[in-house]
Amino acid sequence: MPDTPRRGRPRAFDDRTEANTVRALDRAMDLLGLLAGAEGLTLTDLSKAAGEAPATVYRALVTLQQHGVVELDPAGQHWHVGAGAFRIGSAFLRRTKVAERARAPMQDLMRATGETANLGIETDDEVLFLAQIETHEAIRAFFPPGMKSPMHVSGIGKALLAFYAPARVSHIVARKGLAGFTARSLTEPDRLMADLAATRARGHAIDDEERAEGMRCVAAPVFNVYGEPVAALSVSGPAFRMTRARADAIGAHVRAAADSVTTAIGGQRPADAPAPA
Repeated sequence: MPDTPRRGRPRAFDDRTEANTVRALDRAMDLLGLLAGAEGLTLTDLSKAAGEAPATVYRALVTLQQHGVVELDPAGQHWHVGAGAFRIGSAFLRRTKVAERARAPMQDLMRATGETANLGIETDDEVLFLAQIETHEAIRAFFPPGMKSPMHVSGIGKALLAFYAPARVSHIVARKGLAGFTARSLTEPDRLMADLAATRARGHAIDDEERAEGMRCVAAPVFNVYGEPVAALSVSGPAFRMTRARADAIGAHVRAAADSVTTAIGGQRPADAPAPA
């Protein structure tokens, strides 16, 4: 019986990743990642950060520039991520229908709480922020789309972890560790697991100044058709406005918004999840 052709890769395939990568493309993607994490970098900056010769980096940049993926600011000679990268990245959002269905609930959530509403998912054992509706307050939280955060110090991350299987949580902790960012960060596995149990019991997570001092976040998960957490909504803001007492009250709003997105994508809450308040 003939072998069934593999979809997405050629018949003759070496399972070792390093045997199938293109060095020039690896270099270009590394440069794009550096630019995504900065407000603009010079050729010298990029060359030093990438550990590559300026001429090599420049050829890669010009190639990306021709496709609109990066742009050069002539005045300051700084390179930036270009509009072409946004167009390519938008394909991911089109595939992730939760981003589209969450837009209206996020707007309602921002109006109901007066604080910034966020949408995030887990990718590569980290939180990836997909969208944000900013409050009109002068002092506010800011998590631009594309930003990543460790899961154990993120409201969204803990909302997802609380409904993951224990083995999956253990894998993420083992792979990523529990780095401390503030005195409130949960850097011990037992403390994190206790926090996740409390999160699951009440239906929403609280980042109590664990990622950044002076900032709190309340989050609740969105579930797919199998009752699995696939995303989470959150509200974040300065601790002087989002007191602990108010954070608990905001939890009901966040859970309601997350539940509405779950319904919109045809999902369902797991049987053991807390009932809506």
